[in-house]
Amino acid sequence: MMSIKWGENELATLHEMGELYTPEQIVFRLKRRGYHRTISAVKRKLRSLGYSTRPVLDNYSCREIARNLCLHPTTILYWVRQGWLKAKKRSVHCYQVKSRDLKQFFNNPPKSIRHRIAAIDPLLVRYLVG
Repeated sequence: MMSIKWGENELATLHEMGELYTPEQIVFRLKRRGYHRTISAVKRKLRSLGYSTRPVLDNYSCREIARNLCLHPTTILYWVRQGWLKAKKRSVHCYQVKSRDLKQFFNNPPKSIRHRIAAIDPLLVRYLVG
């Protein structure tokens, strides 16, 4: 199987659409821009870049959580590595967090960071966990 190197413009498109669109929608938009990638190729590349391949409210990358909460991504990674926030490892540097696990974390944060969690805008938390 031969793989074709991803170009800068294709990668820019993935970064632009990675957190908003499904792989199928991205393939369609790439095709409209003159690029030809399969759905499985887009899924593999999204995973390698740390994006979710299911951009829905029940599945977040650490980067998505951090961006929404105005925190640094390493903060979220720290929570995961401490075992405070349940997550599934998707690649070397990417974890996926289910909405229900995020909700459980916010409802019962570790004692050492309760004050920090309490300081996060409740509207942002509600946006993430429903």
